[in-house]
Amino acid sequence: MKLGIVAVLAAMAAGWSPPLAAQAPAPMPALIADERVVFPATVPQGALVLGKVPPGSIVRYRERVLRSTGYGTVAFGVGRDEKGPLALTVLTPSGRSEPVRISVSARDWPVEHVSGVPPKTVNPPPAIAERIKREQALVTAARVRDDDRADFAMPFQWPVQGRISGRFGNARVYNGQPGAGHSGMDIAAPNGTPVKAPAGGVVSFASPDLYLTGGTLLLDHGHGVSSNFLHLSRIDVKVGDRVEPGQVIGAVGATGRATGPHLHWGMNWFDVRIDPLLVLERGK
Repeated sequence: MKLGIVAVLAAMAAGWSPPLAAQAPAPMPALIADERVVFPATVPQGALVLGKVPPGSIVRYRERVLRSTGYGTVAFGVGRDEKGPLALTVLTPSGRSEPVRISVSARDWPVEHVSGVPPKTVNPPPAIAERIKREQALVTAARVRDDDRADFAMPFQWPVQGRISGRFGNARVYNGQPGAGHSGMDIAAPNGTPVKAPAGGVVSFASPDLYLTGGTLLLDHGHGVSSNFLHLSRIDVKVGDRVEPGQVIGAVGATGRATGPHLHWGMNWFDVRIDPLLVLERGK
């Protein structure tokens, strides 16, 4: 017996080890980080595009580095007249560079004729045109912010219920005079109908009396994504307020260039206008 023990000790000293059953369990290997890069292959004009990259990746789209959430979600907007294909580059934390190409499907843009609009809002005199320019510059400045919040990634809901009286992107003719494509979605509703936040966010602009858009409110959803609500008869929040989904933020009106009470709900990714209806359908 003593010789057996001595032999075992000598063998261990020479590098031998007991059978696996006699050893402590080996530690499990660390999980390999998810290195997948996921974007849709095709998107329609006016879409808000969401993609998934490994957390910590650097994502470049045109001249901008896209902000990424802690779990790797990025967002960007596709304009009404975008032809595509869209080209992005993803540099993962491991150093792998992966190109992404997304095709863009074209949409039809019917013509909408809007009559009875006050003539001064269609062909404003010089003093009014200068006022409109100043006011629009303030709104544009509010869309520059790039907050590190992920409200944009949550499901959106209708701010009011009603008939869609004007669709995003459709060519507009005011009093017989051609105008630009419609920048949002009009929802017909009675004057004073409460308007609710379609998603969470922070109020980035609020004014009760802009010349063209009347009562105007902007809600920032993070990562450059924002909503704008126009022609309001009442605004119930102020700049800097945190707003939760479904919270009442104002009321439907007919202020500014409007022929009747309705809510104009527009959405942007920075200066790119996107279609709220597509954002609503994303959550279905």
